[in-house]
Amino acid sequence: MNKILLVFIALLLAVKPSIAQQPNVLWVLTDDHRYDAIRAFNKMLNGKEESELGYVESPNIDRLTEMGTTFVNAYCQAQGCAPSRASMHYGRYPFRSGVYEFEYHNNNTENSYPHLPEQMEQLGYQTLHVGKLGVRLRTIKNGKAVPPNMYQTDIDSKTLANEGLTEWGKKTLLTEIDGQKLAKPFKNIKFLKTEDGKYYYYTKELEEQNPQFAGMAQEIYDKCDLLRKHTPKKPETVFSQGILAGVSPRPAGKTRDGYYTSSFKDFLKNENKEFNLGSTTFKGVDPSKPLFCHIGYDFPHTPVLPPADYRKRFEKYTYNVPELTDEEWANMPAQLKKQVNNAYSNEFTDEQKQKMIRDYYAFCAYGDALVGEAVDAFIAYSKEKKQPWMVVYVNGDHGWKLNDHGAYSKFTPWDVDSHNPIVVVSSDKNKFPAGKVVKDYTEFVDIAPTILKAAGANIAHKDFEYLDGMDMAKIASGKAPKRDYVVGESHAVTGPRAFIRTQEYVFSMQTRPNKKRGENLEWAQNASYKELDAALYDMTSDPNEINNLAYNKKYQKIADKMREKLINVVLGDNRAEVNWGKGTRAVGTKVIKSNFAPGAHDYKLKLK
Repeated sequence: MNKILLVFIALLLAVKPSIAQQPNVLWVLTDDHRYDAIRAFNKMLNGKEESELGYVESPNIDRLTEMGTTFVNAYCQAQGCAPSRASMHYGRYPFRSGVYEFEYHNNNTENSYPHLPEQMEQLGYQTLHVGKLGVRLRTIKNGKAVPPNMYQTDIDSKTLANEGLTEWGKKTLLTEIDGQKLAKPFKNIKFLKTEDGKYYYYTKELEEQNPQFAGMAQEIYDKCDLLRKHTPKKPETVFSQGILAGVSPRPAGKTRDGYYTSSFKDFLKNENKEFNLGSTTFKGVDPSKPLFCHIGYDFPHTPVLPPADYRKRFEKYTYNVPELTDEEWANMPAQLKKQVNNAYSNEFTDEQKQKMIRDYYAFCAYGDALVGEAVDAFIAYSKEKKQPWMVVYVNGDHGWKLNDHGAYSKFTPWDVDSHNPIVVVSSDKNKFPAGKVVKDYTEFVDIAPTILKAAGANIAHKDFEYLDGMDMAKIASGKAPKRDYVVGESHAVTGPRAFIRTQEYVFSMQTRPNKKRGENLEWAQNASYKELDAALYDMTSDPNEINNLAYNKKYQKIADKMREKLINVVLGDNRAEVNWGKGTRAVGTKVIKSNFAPGAHDYKLKLK
C-alpha cells in the first residue's frame, strides 16, 4: 500500500471514526420534572430519600445512578420548555443563540450553527427522535419558514395523537363526532380518549355551537377526577385548560408516554424492516451504523394523569405542602410575582393541594418505569450487537412548583424550577464510573459537547468553537475548569430575567425593559438598582429561597458583585439577539450583537 493512500486513510479515520469506536447513544429527557421526585438525588443532596414534601419512588432512575455518574448539581439555562430544549440541542446559552422563549427561529443567520442531531449525522450516525421535541426550529426556503427534518426518523407526538394511539392530544381538524357533523370545523382541538376508544373534547365553544354534545367536558372531568389549572382571578371550570391532577383514561403502557417507549422498542426490533404505528410507516434500525436516539417524554408535564394503579398507590400518602407567607410575598420581585399570580395555587383547598402533589409524584413514578424499560431495551440491543453504548438521562427540561412560592408551573430562577440533575451511564466505566457523584456545577449546554465528544468529534477544533459547554467526562475526572457559578436567561412569562448561582448565593434581575429584540441592550447597565427588580437568596441559611436579601444593606457588596458579573456575562460577552418574526413566520435574520465585556464568562466569581 503506497504512502499517499495510507495518509488518506488516516485523515478519513480522523474525521469519521469507525462504528466499532463510536458508542450508540440514548438521550432521555423528561418534562417539568422536579429533582426531588428522584430518591437518589434527594439522598445525594440532603441525605434523605424522601422529598421535603414527602414520599416519592424512582427505582429505575435510582438504578441508573448506581450504573453511572450523576451530575447532581446540573442547572438548566432557561426555565421554559422551548428555550431550555434549544440550549441542549445547540449547546449554546440563550443569550448566545438568540433563542430566549417559545419563539420560532431559523438557522439562516450569521449566528446559526449545526444542531446536535445534524452533527451526529455528519459523524455517521443514524438519528432517531421519539416523543416531544420542543425545538421550534425553522429553515427559510423560497422566502418561507418551514420545519427542517432535525432527525432522520421522527416518531413524534403529533403523529401518535393523529393516529389515535394516545390518551390526550390535539386533533388537527375536527369536522364531526360519532358521525354527526359539527356546526363548523375546529382546528387543533384538545381531547382526552378513553380505553374504549371514545374521544372527549373539552371546548366551551364546541358545546355551545353543538348542543347535542353539551355535558361532554363535564363527563370526562368527572370520569377522570380532574383538577384543572385556575387562579383566584380565573376560577376553575370543566373547560379550564391544563390538568394538574386526575387519573389517566388509559392503563399503564397505553398512554402517550407508554407509546413512546413501545415505539422505541419497535424501532430496535425491526432491523432494516418497516413497522406501522396506526397507518403511519416507519423504518427500523440500521445496525450497520451507530445509533443516536433521543426520547422526549411528556411526563410529568400537564396533563398530570397517572394510570389508575399508580394513582392508587399514592392515595395513602399525605404531603407537606409549601406555603406562601406574607413576608415572602412582600419582598418578592415584581417579575416573579407576575409568574406566581399567573399560576397561583396558595388559595387551593387543602385537598386540591394534596391531590396536585400526590398525582404529580405518582405520574413521576409511572414515568420512571418507562425510562427503565427504554434504557434496558437500548442496552440489550447494544450488547447484542457488541457495540459500545452511552445513556444520557436528563431529569427534566426544568422543574415544577407544587405550591412552592405559592404557585404551580415553572419560568423562574428559583432552585425548584432550574435544578435538573443529569446521569450518564456508559459501557466505558473509565469515563463515567459507576456510582460516582459529581457535585461540581454542570449546565445543560454541556450535553451537546459531551455527546459529540463521545461520538468521536474533536470538539477542541475551531469548527466547534460555538459550543458553550464542556465535556462532562472531563468534569467527572476533574480535568475541566471548575465553575464558581452557573448562569441563564429566559423571557417567557416573567419577561427578560437572568440569574447567576453560586454554591452560597443566587442573584437574579430584569435584563431588559421589554422583549423587543435588538433594542435597549444597554438598559441594565444604566438602570437603577431598584429598576433591576433584583432578588438575592442565601442558599446556606435559606435553601428554599424565601427571604429576598437584594435590598438588605448587609448583603449589598455581594449583590453588587453578582450583578456586575451577571451583566457582563449575559449582556456583554458575545450576546446575540435576532428579530425572528412573529409566530411560525420566523424569517428574520438580522443579528444584533453586544460585546462590551468579551471574556467575562470565565467561570470565576469570588464573593468574599
